[in-house]
Amino acid sequence: MKTVTMRVDDNIYKTIKLAAEGQKRNISNFIEFATMQYLLTDQYVDELEMKEILQDRVLLDNLEGGFNDLKAGDYTIV
Repeated sequence: MKTVTMRVDDNIYKTIKLAAEGQKRNISNFIEFATMQYLLTDQYVDELEMKEILQDRVLLDNLEGGFNDLKAGDYTIV
């Protein structure tokens, strides 16, 4: 297990504290829970969305062009 130290604005802290209390969690547990919820719901696409992406030829062509530019050394991922 790792320890993470972070600074947050007082108003954000109050909001996090209220949300944690509302779920009967301590603050660190709530931040861990909220982070995982965000990562699992907002960072991944579901099957329907992936199907739409794979059917979008213009998007796929643009992505392929970007990957080719990256491989050619034209860009750097930061």
